[in-house]
Amino acid sequence: MRISEFLSPQAVVADLRARDKQGILRELSEALVRAHPSLKGDRLVEVLREREKLGSTGIGEGVAIPHGKLPGLTQLVAAFGVSRPGVDFEAIDGKPTHLFFALVAPENSAGVHLKALARISRLFKNPRFRASILEASSLEDIHALIVQEDSRP
Repeated sequence: MRISEFLSPQAVVADLRARDKQGILRELSEALVRAHPSLKGDRLVEVLREREKLGSTGIGEGVAIPHGKLPGLTQLVAAFGVSRPGVDFEAIDGKPTHLFFALVAPENSAGVHLKALARISRLFKNPRFRASILEASSLEDIHALIVQEDSRP
């Protein structure tokens, strides 16, 4: 499984404007709707918020992977956004979060969902990669960096 299979350039936000968790979830949901117009933004926000109520998806080192499952969805979809100033996302390390990878999966897709979460988590463990994303200025550059890093063995 490659991230390019479920993250399109239209779903990348090079400069998130929100300064709180709820705003970030809304912006990421809007990016998902841009890439997949049949989706409903309010429903996506609700799915991501429900998961956050169970515990923050801020995995530390400036990274969060908000995720959830959406009934009726036929394929895995994702959005990615960068907040250069950082946001308090209640991450496990207590540090501000800068990189957000939202993942929404079909309701009955536990295997695919977990594989995608593991892939994203592994990718963003690399500090040089995280730094290169923060230095990139356009959504095209950010998407290209993610695809390039994901293609490494």
